Amino acid sequence: SSRTGVVPFVALLLLQRRPVAGRALLVTGSGCPGHSLCRSNVQEQTRRQVALLNATAPDLFSLYLKCQGEPFSSETDKLCNPGGVFFPPFRVNRTSERKEVMVAMYKLFAFLNASLGNITRDQEELNPTAKELLDRLHNTTKTTRGLISNLTCLLCKNYNIFQVDVSYGESSKGKSAFKKKQQGCQVLRKYVQVIAQAARVLLPHLSPP
Repeated sequence: SSRTGVVPFVALLLLQRRPVAGRALLVTGSGCPGHSLCRSNVQEQTRRQVALLNATAPDLFSLYLKCQGEPFSSETDKLCNPGGVFFPPFRVNRTSERKEVMVAMYKLFAFLNASLGNITRDQEELNPTAKELLDRLHNTTKTTRGLISNLTCLLCKNYNIFQVDVSYGESSKGKSAFKKKQQGCQVLRKYVQVIAQAARVLLPHLSPP
């Protein structure tokens, strides 16, 4: 749901052919609008969203593989190795300052939201009848957007941060069907790994006192 003062700051830079950096303007104006941006249960809601994404990521990746067919199912390790795909660095851990964790999370999920939009667009073109996969991609994107909105609130409310430098991944536009499938496979495999790490790091910071 939308928040007062929040703009759609995660621009889906899907026309870019290389990883690009940008500055996400979290809210309009020269600063944060105050506590009106946040819901009373924003911290608990954020915790639940991260836990949900972590719980559903492995199944999303498995379903994606199944829908791409061969050779992705039999050569997963080779074709879906995420080493060659750009992903924002995630260097925080449980002992990191809460502010540092929140900024890192924002950067991560801004990237993931754009990447999920890219993958969903490709799958609508390549596998238009794969209803379960498309539904899961849409639901994951919806959860990610809600999480970004909540992180925006927490960054503004707690730290008066209203701009964050973010990076977006490489677009698959203009690539072959195989390359589109492979890029999606690489990103989703990395997503499974990183969301598990993110949950381990973030959830203790959001647990009730």
